[in-house]
Amino acid sequence: MSTVDALLPAVGLFACAAAHLRSRRAAGEGFLWRRLALAAAVVVVDAGSWQVLSRTGVTGPRAALAVAVPWVVVFLALYGALVRWNRYPTVLADPHDTLNGLSSVLAATALGDGVLRLLWAPAAAATWWELPVRVLPVAVLVVCLGTAASLPSLAGLSRDRRFWMLTAALGALAVAAAGWSARLTSPTAGLPAWAQLSAAVSAVLLAGAACVRPEVHAQRPTRASDSTHGAFGVLVTSLATTVLVFLSSGTVLSLALAVTAAVGSGLRLRNNVADLADLAQVRRLALTDDLTGLANRRALLGQLSQRLAGDQHLVLALLDLDKFKEVNDGLGHQAGDELIAAVAARLGDHLPAGHLLARLGGDEFAVVVGAPVGPAASAAVTGAPALGESITRVMAAPFSIGAATVHVTCSVGVVSTHDHAPGAAGGTGPSATGPLVGEHRATELLRRADAAMYQAKRTGTGVAVYDRATHLETSGELMLVEQLRSALVVGELVLHHQPQICAATGEVRGVEALVRWQHPSRGLLAPGAFLESAEAHGLMGSLSDVVLALALEQLAALRAGGVDLRMSVNLSASNLLDSSLPQRVAALLHSSGVPSSALVLEVTESVVMGDPERSLAVLEELALLGVGLSIDDYGTGYSSLAYLQRLPVHELKLDRSFTSGLLDNPRVGAVVASAVNLAHALGLRVVAEGVEDDEVRARLVEMGCDELQGYLFSPPLAVHDLVDWTVSWASREELRGVGVSPDLPTGA
Repeated sequence: MSTVDALLPAVGLFACAAAHLRSRRAAGEGFLWRRLALAAAVVVVDAGSWQVLSRTGVTGPRAALAVAVPWVVVFLALYGALVRWNRYPTVLADPHDTLNGLSSVLAATALGDGVLRLLWAPAAAATWWELPVRVLPVAVLVVCLGTAASLPSLAGLSRDRRFWMLTAALGALAVAAAGWSARLTSPTAGLPAWAQLSAAVSAVLLAGAACVRPEVHAQRPTRASDSTHGAFGVLVTSLATTVLVFLSSGTVLSLALAVTAAVGSGLRLRNNVADLADLAQVRRLALTDDLTGLANRRALLGQLSQRLAGDQHLVLALLDLDKFKEVNDGLGHQAGDELIAAVAARLGDHLPAGHLLARLGGDEFAVVVGAPVGPAASAAVTGAPALGESITRVMAAPFSIGAATVHVTCSVGVVSTHDHAPGAAGGTGPSATGPLVGEHRATELLRRADAAMYQAKRTGTGVAVYDRATHLETSGELMLVEQLRSALVVGELVLHHQPQICAATGEVRGVEALVRWQHPSRGLLAPGAFLESAEAHGLMGSLSDVVLALALEQLAALRAGGVDLRMSVNLSASNLLDSSLPQRVAALLHSSGVPSSALVLEVTESVVMGDPERSLAVLEELALLGVGLSIDDYGTGYSSLAYLQRLPVHELKLDRSFTSGLLDNPRVGAVVASAVNLAHALGLRVVAEGVEDDEVRARLVEMGCDELQGYLFSPPLAVHDLVDWTVSWASREELRGVGVSPDLPTGA
């Protein structure tokens, strides 16, 4: 074997190995490099088959097919790889959709056969199998080069060095493929040296691309219609090839290839049209509310943006049904859905022509109408409150929901884009809204209407018109709520942990996880700064999920590091009314690997008594998981002893108001002693929080309190500080006896 003969297998196998190694290390590009490795391996094997055939003297169709057909595998590998690389930074095509690519190969093969027979005399005399089969490798590379050439415009890869190296590799392989196809009579002559060298250069370029550090490309959308261009081009090429075959007196095989390519591209175009129709339907559904058929929030913002861009003066009303939850709870969710649909129908029938009506979600609707301009612009002063009042009049009539008659009131917030909107509902004050400018005009307008609507709901006035001075505080709260929505996604919530100490031995038994918000501009916020707003705006479910996931993640890390503690996490009122909470807790426990006994969920007694039957059902499901349950702030609510003995709880937490007055007020001491005795009689653990001095600690120990928590031992600590504190606390000589020494650390 000559040096040239040995070069291609060696370099090709090296390129195959480099591509395979890259597939194991390049996140998101494994598919691309596995396919390239497969293509390199097949090319090496095919080149070897030339050497074998040239020595055995095998000729005819079988020899040609044995050499050319592997290029179909090469095509499938290369085409899938290139399309996936295109899809990785965009959202254009499916790498497994090879119908259009195969049609392209068939069309290119038939076209090459027809051109050669028309222009080259020796080709015209070739048998029916020779030219089409021999043109196949070149056709494969031409289609793959064309696919690669589309990547810079579709996927923005022009700055990626690997793209140019792979394109050059395909070009060199195309030159080598010409050597494969140059032997029109028999493969027994072997591959020419220049073809093998070209294939070796292609392998070197492929290996080099595999060794280059990957570029990072942000995904960006492309037009869905772009996927039809290739199929249309193949269809035109196939039809032109059919004509060329007739002119060149081509073979039946070439004609069959051209017709098959035309059929394949036609099927691909049909699929494209079906996909585009589905996409149009999806886009329509994405802008439509399922229940009412009205525009949704996305469609509303789009329409508002268009109208505001045209400098139209608008009045926007945002309405929220009052006490809609009572309809859902009393008559069922189906009745609630019927009420929402009835409200949408009535509003649509009674609003002025040219209005835009949208359902934003839940029981919130938005109405947009045009405001007067020019000499009639002063009418905008009364137009905003008039729209709100007309909506409340329309909503005043009762609704028939099944066999029931339901009266529904609503709270309406109204805002006008006119520069001289009224200062308050029914007023004639100076401009409060101000001109709306900037790219976020629609979002700002909706935010102002939302602020006015919440004022109407709080005050019970029914209608409120946005006023900058009046709604400044509300706007700040809404902005905080929107920032909190983002914080839940980007991970700005953090946990601090306050230790819970065994009163008898001083051992650390557990910690209470307390949420904080690491606000990007306001610093570390205590829960009082945002929890009330989260509850009022329906974010408590998501917030609790984030806190639970973070708590269990940190608890798992603590236990893995040898710190074996239980962790308490607080639940809110909305959590106890959420029947899906136990399933989510079970999933989080499973994913974290933390035993359920290491988690304690704290609920206040006032929350439990708000809806005791529903709360009891949720608590019982949580208890079945093996999770510990605690009544927090015990003694500050209005709990019933009958319910207390029914609740599946394991712990009572005495509120800090009792510990702070324990030494000064004998009646407080009597209440604490009674609570401890009652809890022990029910088999419950008692934890006293807010312990800040040693005299209170000693008194609680004397009363039989089980565990203590407070600044006497440690303030809430970040998890890394908690580990250091736990080690320091456990090493103290004083903790080796019974009780806790008066000389206590005060935490980090």
